[in-house]
Amino acid sequence: MGRVSTIPRRAGVALAALTALLVSGCSGPADRRPDPAPTSAAAPTAAPTPAASVPGADPAARAAALVASLADEDLVGQVLMPYAYGDAATRVSSGSAAGNQALAGVDTPAQMVEKYRLGGLILVGFSADDPTKGNQETTNVDNPKQVRALTDGLRATAGRLPAGPAPFLIGTDQEHGVVTRITDGVTLLPSALAAGAAGRPELTEAAWRAAGTELAAMGINLDFAPVADVLATRSTVIGSRSYGADPKVTAGQVAGAVRGLQAAGVAATVKHFPGHGHSAADSHEGLPVLDQPRRTLETGAWPPFSAAIDAGTMAVMSAHLDARSVDPGTAATFSHKLLTDVLRGQLGFKGVVITDGMNMPPAKRWSPGEAAVRALKAGNDLILMPPNVRQAYDGLLAALRDGSLPRARLVEAATRVLTMKFKLADRPTPELSTLAGPAHRKAAEDLAAAAVTVLRGACGGVRGPVTVTASGGREHTRAALTEALKAAGVKVVAGGGTVVHLVGYGDGAGDLRADAAVTVAMDTPYVLAKAKSPTLLATYSSSRASMTALAGVLAGKTRPGGRSPVPVTGLPATTCGA
Repeated sequence: MGRVSTIPRRAGVALAALTALLVSGCSGPADRRPDPAPTSAAAPTAAPTPAASVPGADPAARAAALVASLADEDLVGQVLMPYAYGDAATRVSSGSAAGNQALAGVDTPAQMVEKYRLGGLILVGFSADDPTKGNQETTNVDNPKQVRALTDGLRATAGRLPAGPAPFLIGTDQEHGVVTRITDGVTLLPSALAAGAAGRPELTEAAWRAAGTELAAMGINLDFAPVADVLATRSTVIGSRSYGADPKVTAGQVAGAVRGLQAAGVAATVKHFPGHGHSAADSHEGLPVLDQPRRTLETGAWPPFSAAIDAGTMAVMSAHLDARSVDPGTAATFSHKLLTDVLRGQLGFKGVVITDGMNMPPAKRWSPGEAAVRALKAGNDLILMPPNVRQAYDGLLAALRDGSLPRARLVEAATRVLTMKFKLADRPTPELSTLAGPAHRKAAEDLAAAAVTVLRGACGGVRGPVTVTASGGREHTRAALTEALKAAGVKVVAGGGTVVHLVGYGDGAGDLRADAAVTVAMDTPYVLAKAKSPTLLATYSSSRASMTALAGVLAGKTRPGGRSPVPVTGLPATTCGA
């Protein structure tokens, strides 16, 4: 598609339409509104009205005032959240520059923000055992100081744009567990499944408040977490990212995570609606099918999303899932029935709907421009990770100008995004010195300690010297447990001791040890059904906090109180009682 002219043009939104948008809480279906009359392409761009810049004013009013002043190009930019190559805003390597040129026709992330008047950017990266690595094209994150410098640079650029009065959105997938973008120098929480095993939403809330504070200190104000998917199948792409198989228990945990994260000034994004845990397939590879009856989804998949909405979640992520009982053959990302009729109408969500990565296969059946238009018309407000920024931007502008994208729908989406931004505005940024502090570590350790579960064997510690072994590639975790055991007063020997064997993400029967006295599952516990060890434990996580908690149990200093949040064939939820 050819480059569309970017001569500024007023949004030309009738005041009546904006008033209706505010009265409806930014939640009404866009397709049911008349389009405002178009204005002349020669009209100049107005300066933002004073209301948009008044700290403490109503966020929706500030958003409406700002939207009324923005050109079409600015409105389109507000609904795009791409990734970029490079670990700094204005200086990148030649390889990163080449990546940005292919993605957006620019050299640096800052140039991308400026050229496309972006409302936000997602920071991406790789982590060990990451089931989402298929759509992580690059990495922007290394350590907290680097991330803070990057986010400061991006905000400086965005602040000079017409939408500058609204805080620039910087998001990342900091779920904790197997999907954790920033791992060095921060407090790492145990996985969601560990929190589900602990069964104490107040601990989850406290831990996520700590995690949110650390994200805010690094300049990140949007987290693509928590995962609200109920683990109804043995999905490997969701797995320990879920809080468990019980919708009610999961709902309480998700609500706690939302409250904690947003209390720290970071917007939560519950995902993946309408429920990725109800399919074992991977949307990074194809279009998973949810073949359950609608009633099953309503009672088994949607309660955590409802709980998150009640807790005030600012965002929900739509998923590349085919819910056959609601809109057969259409991915939820592109389903008006699911996003507008169900999520907004039935569940009452009034915040920002964000697509899952548009660089994933189900979204790439169309060009980036057409996919972005389809997603916006279905009810999404923010288009995440388009595979080509130029094409997505040009496609939205072209559709707006030829009438195939109703102006009211774009205005509605941009107003929701800006309302969320103003809700996050005017909050002080914590100092980097708060990262990994004692209070934050304690919050993580308390949650991890409550999660440790005995599925077979006694609740006390192990006898004699201990030899720690692990499945392939887990030397770092084996060393962490060894260190924690020694700190707990347990003698650890290289060989000949009581064998404690660790298994984790992706491991199966071939990774078990027949001679292990204790086998510990550090991800989903299903593999324990095949273990022969007399004692079976689960931490559901390999974080340092989880290894410290495990050491306390093995040393006999802590009683394991967790209960498996998913059923394991032939094993009870716990042998230690309630």
